[in-house]
Amino acid sequence: MVTVTDIADAVRTAIAEAAPTLRPDVLEAFEAAFEREPSERGRAVLGQLLDNARIAREDRVPLCQDTGTVWVWVELGADECVRGDLAAAVDGAVREAYTDGALRMSVARDALSGRINTGDNTPAFLDVTLRPGSGATVHVMLKGGGSDNASALAMLDPAAGTEGVRRFVFETVSAKATGACPPLVVGVGVGGTFDSVGKLAKKALLIPVGAPAQSDEAAALEAALLADINALGIGPAGLGGLTTAVAVRVLSAPCHIAALPVAVNVGCSAMRSVTVELG
Repeated sequence: MVTVTDIADAVRTAIAEAAPTLRPDVLEAFEAAFEREPSERGRAVLGQLLDNARIAREDRVPLCQDTGTVWVWVELGADECVRGDLAAAVDGAVREAYTDGALRMSVARDALSGRINTGDNTPAFLDVTLRPGSGATVHVMLKGGGSDNASALAMLDPAAGTEGVRRFVFETVSAKATGACPPLVVGVGVGGTFDSVGKLAKKALLIPVGAPAQSDEAAALEAALLADINALGIGPAGLGGLTTAVAVRVLSAPCHIAALPVAVNVGCSAMRSVTVELG
């Protein structure tokens, strides 16, 4: 049986692990990119990013000074019955992890009213979805402001089709990649509704670099977009080179026959997420 305390403990542990750790699949992708990057400046930046990842991991210091907002996605088994205030428990875990880890507090209490820092990086941004069976999977991502600022959403005409999706993603990344601390992982959501397609794009960022795509169509779109984006020549840190992105990950979902929602959620060079299995 999964409890509120179990989930809160998982969040606390995940934050402590994520803050100083470049996600292993992204680290491996950076190492591969370093070997094939033709630009001298691009290789220099990739080398610095790899050094930074090593120092952060060994010294247990934040990978980036922007330790981000905390996104928690709980995939809860439908057989579970979690009692108590989950949101309050998760916020308590965030408060403790950020205070104990001396992590930067980056949450404003209200986007319009004064924008006063909450002082403890709460509230977390919590999503709970159900899945068959028991147990729970807790995903925790620390999301910096620069990468989220490079995100975008559009409600395309269905006639735009896959090419319209490709064009929108390319134009978004082309316009915003430099300020998002490349090399990037680009999450793309297609389908759902206005309110769900953005979360679909963020969930796409959880798919490991190199893992199989959701479908043959998604794989083709991922490959085409990665080639498009790297042909821009923006390169690591925006200083030029082949490696503007190391991966594009696509998740699609059902949608209305009259709609084609698409969203882009960008992951920066400090990709920090941890997944914990419970039960």
